Amino acid sequence: MHKHFILLFFILCAIFVHAQSISKEEMAPKQDSIKKTEFLKHLGNGYLPTKYFNFDLRYLIKYNQYEGVRTGLGGITNNAFSEKYRINSYGVYGFRDHRFKYSIGGGFRLAKRTNTWINLSYTSDLEETGSSKFLTDKRFFQFFEPRLLNIDLFHKHVTKAITIEHQLTPKILTETKLAVSNTDPTYSYEYILNDNNAIKSFHLTTAKVSLQWSPFSQYESSRKRLVEIKKGYPKFTLQYTKSFDDLFKSDFSFSKLDFRTIYKIEGKHSNPSIITLVSGITNGNTPLTHLYHAYPNNINKETVMQRFSVAGLNSFETMYFNEFFSDKFATLQLKHFLKPFNISQRYKPQLVLITRYAIGDIKNPERHQNVTFGSLKKGYTESGFEINKLLFGFGLSLTYRYGAYHLPDFNDNVALKFTFNVSL
Repeated sequence: MHKHFILLFFILCAIFVHAQSISKEEMAPKQDSIKKTEFLKHLGNGYLPTKYFNFDLRYLIKYNQYEGVRTGLGGITNNAFSEKYRINSYGVYGFRDHRFKYSIGGGFRLAKRTNTWINLSYTSDLEETGSSKFLTDKRFFQFFEPRLLNIDLFHKHVTKAITIEHQLTPKILTETKLAVSNTDPTYSYEYILNDNNAIKSFHLTTAKVSLQWSPFSQYESSRKRLVEIKKGYPKFTLQYTKSFDDLFKSDFSFSKLDFRTIYKIEGKHSNPSIITLVSGITNGNTPLTHLYHAYPNNINKETVMQRFSVAGLNSFETMYFNEFFSDKFATLQLKHFLKPFNISQRYKPQLVLITRYAIGDIKNPERHQNVTFGSLKKGYTESGFEINKLLFGFGLSLTYRYGAYHLPDFNDNVALKFTFNVSL
């Protein structure tokens, strides 16, 4: 089922990319060219626009090891509906777990100049255990999300939240979120608290503050809102999370601090170098659901070809899912894009050299019951390369695991995968 789904998705991706390859010369000029540009811009951001409502393409179809095929619809109202109010919602169904998931929310704008919004939401869905997301990340649409195919460790959550978006300055974006969640792992798991009580499912009340600073980007006002016209580097993102014990029946008290910086060095011939540093630390009683997993993307199969899947954009391709969890960690990723091979005017594959490093540790691993995982305290290293854009946006990736966590069997250290890189 897994392999058939990947093959089907590759075919759909190829058709999609081929449709986008029509040159501008082949399109007859029309008076509605501006509308077409706006339409393609929405589509590139993952939306299919209609008069009052923009459908969200993220929810159409996905696949993971727990839900199997996950499909549904979602979207958000646009400015034609209202410039001061918005409604957003989605509903999806998993064919393997036979469950509906959904979210409904809305917001109202307090200040136009600072793009300040207050949003309310109610969500009943799944979340990957050990994932950590920044609130201020721009909405990044991927027609195909590689890591999602192989994830099997999820927890259910029902979350009621209120968020405040605020543009502090043109170069500083902030978002604050207060959330109350009921969390229930889909796997056998218990956390041992200080009083030796074992908790299987739990309540969390969290406050989260996120800040994104782009000091070298350039912005301009467009249609009464700020638009980033030139991306400058480095970019910095900082996020603080606090879980309050006994507030709204919360079971845990812990804090988290997450940091990320991205630095891009432009080359002369479309061959930049990208350096990404991500780190996080948590203190207090933190369940496995809210620890860090360091972005693994390798499934536990015997041979290299059985593990053959799709490489992620910023994941560790040789690190097995659920192999490591940390309460403090740091990852450093280096990518260098070589000059594209000028085979023809339209066929220009590109070689990318990659090195990744991760280090971390965890206190009191014995509190996490019915799960087995390791520590990253010795430092994890992998290196390899990608050859991108070989055919319809597809390429190949080869990565090798070495250093302190090198495995005895040579084949267990090798990851051979597809890559998929395309943008509208």
